[in-house]
Amino acid sequence: MKKIVWFIMMIIGWGVIMQGQTSVPGQTFDKKVNDHFEKGYFSKAEKRIYKLIGTGDLTEDQIWELRAQLDIMKRIRQDFSKTLDDILPKIKEYYPDVTKEQLRVWEKSGALECMMIDGKKKYFYHAVPNLFRIDPDARAVKNAKDNPAMDSLDKTLNRLIPEMVQEARNKETNLLSPVHMRLNYTMTLEADAIPPGECVRCWMPFPREEHERQTDITLINTSEKEYLIADNSHLQRSIYMEKTTKAGSPTEFNVVFEITTRPEVYFLKEEAIKPYDTTTALYKKYTSERETHIRFTPEIKALSDIIVGDETHPLIVARKIFKYISDHYPWASAREYSTIPNIPLYVIENKSGDCGQVTLLLLTLCRYNGIPARWQSGWMLHPGDVNLHDWGELYFEGVGWVPVDQSFGRRSFSDPEMEFFFLGGIDAYRLIVNDDYSFPLYPAKTWLRSETVDFQRGEMEWRGGNLYFNLWDWHMEVEYLDE
Repeated sequence: MKKIVWFIMMIIGWGVIMQGQTSVPGQTFDKKVNDHFEKGYFSKAEKRIYKLIGTGDLTEDQIWELRAQLDIMKRIRQDFSKTLDDILPKIKEYYPDVTKEQLRVWEKSGALECMMIDGKKKYFYHAVPNLFRIDPDARAVKNAKDNPAMDSLDKTLNRLIPEMVQEARNKETNLLSPVHMRLNYTMTLEADAIPPGECVRCWMPFPREEHERQTDITLINTSEKEYLIADNSHLQRSIYMEKTTKAGSPTEFNVVFEITTRPEVYFLKEEAIKPYDTTTALYKKYTSERETHIRFTPEIKALSDIIVGDETHPLIVARKIFKYISDHYPWASAREYSTIPNIPLYVIENKSGDCGQVTLLLLTLCRYNGIPARWQSGWMLHPGDVNLHDWGELYFEGVGWVPVDQSFGRRSFSDPEMEFFFLGGIDAYRLIVNDDYSFPLYPAKTWLRSETVDFQRGEMEWRGGNLYFNLWDWHMEVEYLDE
């Protein structure tokens, strides 16, 4: 299945390999840079960085750190690119007489996301759609006018969940009927994004092995004859290729593979959950804090007190957390993870989050309450709804690791085993690429990753720097081989 080709010589001379380094926004070795950044004075921070680099007195690590901070500020500028004049027309479609005071209320609550950059108020480029997702009154106004139909994913899940639950009851097994898929993934760097004749390094997502619900991984084709597949010890798994740019032409990378996936369903019962053995390596590892996003901050502790109270039974605690996040933090488009210092805190403050953000909040709250929890992510491959996706796993003594998909949340079924299906169950339409977050890619990346937390779309770079998402497109085609 694998063709391993050792062709990484170009790394030598490209600078120090910052293996696994994931610059935390605003946290450099220089206090003035940090202060400028935290106050939103990006131009002052940039000027200070260029001055420091120009002294010639810095180490390679310090230069890398400062250049990474330049990248972070550039990414934030791209995310927060809208002015009030840009967003007002869309808001006025539903609030024709919207006032400055109403805007301030939404901004203060986090429903209308904005920030000050160099003394100017700039809005998140998805601020308006998110407003009507996050603020309950605004959502009601929009729904009353648009009368939206149930989306296709909910229709699919409303069909799949009863089918999976019934099959699990009939077969009395956790792994259900397989689904066979062929995945065709392409990453395309736009023409002339970098000079011709340059080598582009590309990391593409590749499925993890050693999962019972994801088997029979078969590589069918690659665009490049030479490639390197990271072995399964790499928790964020990739297939690596290189290509030389040509003037006037896009640079395309492609991989095709087949895979068999299965639903996994556990009917969790309180009486089946045993007390944890807190001395094991598993328990200690997966109930501990983890850089930089699983932190037991004062905000996490306060939120846990509200949700959990005095409850100690692991399953009841997990359900309380799952329900609270489902009920209080609606899905909203996310700014890039690499620009957020602490994602669970971001969710709490903004009262919303996308799949990975609410997953990290769930994992943090579970770990803080002594429930082993870990990250998992890759793709959701439901017919008609193929997209990037994040979820996780929880460990219950006496049962083992079970899947949990926080962003799919509670479902509207009278059967309680269907209501909490995604706490203990998951459908077959998943591609597991990552079994943790913020782990180094293989071979190591030279420059700051475009996505420092997750790895789903892939990564590109050249000797002149990282190639950010705005310079290339990605596309996944799924063929369902059972149909």
